[in-house]
Amino acid sequence: MVTVGEYEVPEGLYYSENHVWVKVEDGKARVGITDYAQKNLKQVINISLLDPGSTVNVGDAFGSAESLKAAVDLISPISGTIKEVNAEVQSNPSVLNEDPYGKGWLVVIEASNLDEELKNLMTADKAAEWLKTIM
Repeated sequence: MVTVGEYEVPEGLYYSENHVWVKVEDGKARVGITDYAQKNLKQVINISLLDPGSTVNVGDAFGSAESLKAAVDLISPISGTIKEVNAEVQSNPSVLNEDPYGKGWLVVIEASNLDEELKNLMTADKAAEWLKTIM
């Protein structure tokens, strides 16, 4: 675990500049938002996600998060087909604030070009360095 100020950046994940993380599992990408994102949103009150079977490309919105402070699009770091959505986060959005890297995951994407697209994402060390520049 890398810590930057009050923000946690777990190792073994990939990160986008849209404050989204990716965990590779059996050729699929489990996706969620970073600790930085959830802390800046504050209390998340609503999560809207695309349905399983929807296709996304890098840069497409796969959903949105709404808090008392703001509403933001959730931007896909990986292209492919959404295979799973986290129903628990949709019914209880506070899970996202409590455990953004565990129970607070958002979608699982069956990636169409995983190896190539991972090259465009940051490792934990690179994400930590980048986070220092935007804080």
